[in-house]
Amino acid sequence: MSRSHRITLSGLDFIPDLSGALFVPEFKALLVADLHLEKGTSLARRGVHLPPYDTRESLLQLQAAVEATKPRRLIFLGDSFHDGDARERIDTSDLALLRAITARAETVWITGNHDAALKDRCGGMVVEEAVVDGLVLRHEADRGDDRPELSGHFHPKLRIHVRGKQVARRCFVATPRKIVLPAFGALTGGLDVDHPALVEAVGQGAEALIPVDQRLLRFPIAA
Repeated sequence: MSRSHRITLSGLDFIPDLSGALFVPEFKALLVADLHLEKGTSLARRGVHLPPYDTRESLLQLQAAVEATKPRRLIFLGDSFHDGDARERIDTSDLALLRAITARAETVWITGNHDAALKDRCGGMVVEEAVVDGLVLRHEADRGDDRPELSGHFHPKLRIHVRGKQVARRCFVATPRKIVLPAFGALTGGLDVDHPALVEAVGQGAEALIPVDQRLLRFPIAA
């Protein structure tokens, strides 16, 4: 794969995928953020009824990413479950699929604001933050931390005009010191990349990155 399709941070190359996954060839790790499993059933509790297939769709996409990259490590960057009861609401077949996925690699679950209290993640270890080869892995970007950092939380998306129509696409956000992953989940929505909260979190010099056809489209984000 050409280097033009990669994001470089702290001397390491990262390969982004349109699904929102990020692969690190140096230590064969696959990272995903914000699956929000069982968001559909959570919405149903509040009277918003959608087809209850978001968890299955997210897991099938995750399974495909794992099969394509064959990682040694699978790292979730927080909000993998939509709430503290989500683990108990998962359909038994989806639960079996999740266990099969996490059994294929050393699995690390970073906690997020939605699932901080959830202990049983179906395999692997649960931590608040992690440091891997000098990279800080956490759920939400910390502008005050100068170390190289990978995070999620903001569900970044970019609005662009294509043939006279405005479309929105999930995207990565990168600066020389930080990468924010898009949400991987099927029902997660997104926050515009120029939203003040996201700009404040990552600082100056950020770009929105969209992987397309073995290349990376880059869009500067105005501060």
